[in-house]
Amino acid sequence: MTFRTLDDVKVAGQRVLVRADLNVPVHDGKIGDLTRLERLMPTIIELADQGAKVIICSHFDRPKGKIVPSMSLRPIAAAIAEISGRHVGFAEDCIGEVAKDAVAALQNGDILVLENTRFHAGEETNDPHMAQEFAALCDIYVNDAFSAAHRAHASTEGVAHLRPSYAGRLMQAELAALDAALGSPARPVMAIVAGSKVSTKLDLLGNLIGKVDVLVIGGAMANTFLAANGADVGKSLQEADLHQTARDISAAAAARHCEILLPVDLIASAVFAAHPPTEIVAATNVPAGMMALDVGPATTAALIERLGKIKTLVWNGPLGAFETKPFDTATNGLAAAVAAATQAGQLVSVAGGGDTVSALRAAGVAGQLTYVSSAGGAFLEWMEGKTLPGVAALQSA
Repeated sequence: MTFRTLDDVKVAGQRVLVRADLNVPVHDGKIGDLTRLERLMPTIIELADQGAKVIICSHFDRPKGKIVPSMSLRPIAAAIAEISGRHVGFAEDCIGEVAKDAVAALQNGDILVLENTRFHAGEETNDPHMAQEFAALCDIYVNDAFSAAHRAHASTEGVAHLRPSYAGRLMQAELAALDAALGSPARPVMAIVAGSKVSTKLDLLGNLIGKVDVLVIGGAMANTFLAANGADVGKSLQEADLHQTARDISAAAAARHCEILLPVDLIASAVFAAHPPTEIVAATNVPAGMMALDVGPATTAALIERLGKIKTLVWNGPLGAFETKPFDTATNGLAAAVAAATQAGQLVSVAGGGDTVSALRAAGVAGQLTYVSSAGGAFLEWMEGKTLPGVAALQSA
């Protein structure tokens, strides 16, 4: 698939509606993480510098079609002004006369943030009238919110069909990274999939076994696969009702020549707490009364060794209960090796998912992989092979 980008359009003097993701964490009126806003800057600055009238729209939280003052984008607009070093205006509504008047007052190079799109119920229902209202504000539509592209909403999909539509620089980078990971990757390709439940990642596993050469299963998901193969997993978290499903996935992977790697050793403890007594145990024999909370050193070493034999890595999910030390050990060790191989030019590494991003940041290597996606649900649905409405709307004919 090919996509229209900002390289394909002249924006000087044009009203450009940019769908951003301004849904950043805010606590007590303060923004906890500016990453999403910082990643938006290349698109915003480029458009403004080229003389566009830049109009930014986004959802924020879940006001459910009602005006909720605590969910206003006004503080976000102020943060964008600070990060960009530009004056940034704010409109008290995202559609209607208030928005139209604010847009009409813009000069070339000006930047305006519209109020929360979810203050209107028509946003999440992809109401045609609301899409038309967005279209009335702009000459060109730019989607720079891959993280919201799995939703067919008025500001992500509806308006894209009503105006010439393009991918912003962040969207372009995300799509390029995902294509490098699963679209047309350098082989061999290895995927790491981990998490607490197999049941939440059935579609992901089903898609990956047809696309990758090696599939590593970690986290509590591995316990289900190990138990399905007859291992004693003690009191480890697992899904006993999915043992046959795990065996079916393994059989399907074998039929597609996809190698599945499970842990060979585990870090086990009788309690889930910070720095408890632990044991390194064989993955096939977790003692009764103990639970597996991380993969062990032999497994970690084997995965690091395998990195030297692959060209592309896709990573979704930490290997253990990384939030609680010392069960971040395996994830940190593998993350450091992935970062080193990437920086040495030996590996294309793409990672995503909320816990994965948090784990890589905690390991201090998030900026050293080829691409780390903060898109969450959209990243997962792309990996599952699903069509994302907001991306499909940008596809070149």
